[in-house]
Amino acid sequence: MNAFQSFEILDGNHDSGMVLLGDHAMNRLPENYGRLGLPANAFERHIAYDIGIEGLVRALSARLGVPAVLGGFSRLLIDPNRGEDDPTLIMKISDGAIIPGNHPISTEEWNRRVETYHRPYHNAVNETIGRVAAKTGKAPLVLSLHSYTPAWKGVPRPWHAAVLWDSDQRAVSPLLDMLRKYPDLIVGDNEPYDGALKGDTMYRHCMVPGIAHALLEVRQDLIGDDAGIAAWADRLAPIFESMNADPALHEYKVHASRTGPSE
Repeated sequence: MNAFQSFEILDGNHDSGMVLLGDHAMNRLPENYGRLGLPANAFERHIAYDIGIEGLVRALSARLGVPAVLGGFSRLLIDPNRGEDDPTLIMKISDGAIIPGNHPISTEEWNRRVETYHRPYHNAVNETIGRVAAKTGKAPLVLSLHSYTPAWKGVPRPWHAAVLWDSDQRAVSPLLDMLRKYPDLIVGDNEPYDGALKGDTMYRHCMVPGIAHALLEVRQDLIGDDAGIAAWADRLAPIFESMNADPALHEYKVHASRTGPSE
């Protein structure tokens, strides 16, 4: 029996109206995959998971009393924040690291990873959002947490945090406004990444059904230890709580995606 869990659901009050997500929270692999041919230290890098996010999501879930879903496997196995038809769903190379266990890969193995790890995670996300919606009779507010490296290809990234989004800015605008009230923070708006990605977690679970949402990235050096995680939990908890109290963020309203019409 395979005891490997492809997700973890953190318990919370389903009448809270909020759901937190951590797609890339963990760097774990099922035992039968070994390390995909990589050295052990590869799994301490950003290519394997979003450093600091597991701790931050756990802290915020506990502080706010809201349910959360954590991805239970490394993005090197399969990326939960990609659509099933995305060619980067299973990476052959990531930030210069060749992943031997992913190349070559058979169609059978590709499908096995989708069915065994990717789909169960998204089923858990869908179920958790659905339970909150059923309990409140309204659309939940969904906030997804990620982290990014302090520099990319030798170029420092000045942003301490960034908010990524597609075309629904209902939750984005208040989040940006409240973060930018901190004079010590530089906050990116769709930097260093663009938040419009067809088939990703926010697209699939929020854009298509019309649920207000935002994806928040925090720079990894700021949440790389317990003190940093605690400081950011202190900062974010009242912001998330204030957003969740806004009735406008609990209405279903579909916005046309910048990626084109949904299927």
